[in-house]
Amino acid sequence: MAFSSRDGLFQLLISLCSLLYLRQAQSASSFGRTLPDIGLLKSCNIDKIYQFGASKSDTGNRRIENPLDLCNLPPYGQSFLREPTGRCSDGLLMIDYIGSAAGIPFLNPYLNSKANFSHGVNFAVGGSTALPVKKNALVSATRSSLDVQVDWMSEFLVSQCSSHTYCSLERHSKNLFIVGEAGNNDYNSALFQGKTIKEIKGELMPQIVQSIMHAVKKVIRAGAARIVVPGQYPLGCFPVYLAAFQSNSTTDYDKHECLKALNILAAAHNKYLQHAISAMQKRKPNIKIVYADYYNAFEWLLHNAPYIGLDAESTLEACCGTGGKYNQNSTQRCGSLNVPVCADPDQHISWDGLHLTQKANRLIASWLVADFIPKIDCKIY
Repeated sequence: MAFSSRDGLFQLLISLCSLLYLRQAQSASSFGRTLPDIGLLKSCNIDKIYQFGASKSDTGNRRIENPLDLCNLPPYGQSFLREPTGRCSDGLLMIDYIGSAAGIPFLNPYLNSKANFSHGVNFAVGGSTALPVKKNALVSATRSSLDVQVDWMSEFLVSQCSSHTYCSLERHSKNLFIVGEAGNNDYNSALFQGKTIKEIKGELMPQIVQSIMHAVKKVIRAGAARIVVPGQYPLGCFPVYLAAFQSNSTTDYDKHECLKALNILAAAHNKYLQHAISAMQKRKPNIKIVYADYYNAFEWLLHNAPYIGLDAESTLEACCGTGGKYNQNSTQRCGSLNVPVCADPDQHISWDGLHLTQKANRLIASWLVADFIPKIDCKIY
């Protein structure tokens, strides 16, 4: 569904909120005490953004596929419009803040055929996998995997070219393509099916990275000149995994009390992906292919929680959920009947155990934009 009846107000609210919040965010030590003015992202002259991925990026495609999806039920969306928007959070997502910093209105979901796509398109679908569904033995909530999303992009771009217009590849020189987050649901399914870390790293990981890079190749062939490719978060710091794979051994946890093995898995994926990006960058020197470091951005949140308005005692607990140390119960998920919500989501990193709160999305977006501004060929003076 589009926000057509309130579109003007909606865009005004996001612009005001983003200006306030993004400028207030502090930086990781690598950036000093204060983040660079990410309003400088406007100097990149980005005309459109095309987003691919899963639930951490989806602004409504899954909602259209399945109106009964939990992310389309209260209390999702409670911190912004006071109602669900299809976003898997209490409010806004990182793409909302990144787009706002670039001067781009909210990206409408591709499956809303009546939406305005003049500033780009969101192809991400909650529950999607990096691996094609037809080749994927893992459980998937949707058949709209990454390859399907890229096909949607191709169809969309062709539809924008009239029979009398020559569509030069250069038409995308001022557009930004964000290929991911991708792969999390593949790993999630494998882990909950009981596959070992060794099996996942040896068998699944090369296929996942290959699928991501295949998508990157396709957007390059479509004319993309600036591409951001996100890595994985530290999986072992998310309540859904902490609750499911609890250990009695203290040596299984790191200094943040996250599960080491799952973080090692995420770090291995990121290293593999960065190597693949580097190799492609050498073959495509005129294309900017930038790795988005979700892992270190998230670690920065954990490390600086007390200084950026987060409750240090609740960093590994879900705000919306019930049961146990991590506020997680697989049979009583956020959005289900009588599942409670914390008093102040802004004190938490995790919204529902798997997705981030609006505040965490805002802060990570700030970190990421400051990190990739120098890398995507922006003319900043």
